Amino acid sequence: MPYAITLHLLAAVIWVGGMFLAYVCLRPAAAAVLEPPQRLTLWAELFRRFFSWVWALVAILILSGHWMILQFGGFAAVGLHVHLMLVTGYMMMALFGHLYFAPFRGLRRAVASADWAAAGAQLNRIRRIVGINLVLGLVTIANAVGGRLLYA
Repeated sequence: MPYAITLHLLAAVIWVGGMFLAYVCLRPAAAAVLEPPQRLTLWAELFRRFFSWVWALVAILILSGHWMILQFGGFAAVGLHVHLMLVTGYMMMALFGHLYFAPFRGLRRAVASADWAAAGAQLNRIRRIVGINLVLGLVTIANAVGGRLLYA
């Protein structure tokens, strides 16, 4: 069980931390110093690399989370905070899936064809989804840490 908890925690921290870095730090810094072609190319490459990791992190989160639930005796045996973690976690995964297969693909196509207006529109869609996912991720982490105490 300690390995599952450790993997689960590391996966969540890497995913949410990556979104925090991108949304809160890199986005304003890139906008301040890079022209649109360079900025949009940077984002397309950054997301390509980060999203490869996110797919692996999602798999780790699903497998480790469900394995731990089974170790505690199944869904009936775990607290409300675990059920809420599942809901917010699966919402995050669904949003990521949409982000990856729709606006991210559009961003990559637009950058490849140097259509900077279309790339900017796709990046704006990605920004909104990442912002929502960042809030969901922070709520999920707060629930994981304090939920057992709140819902006991």
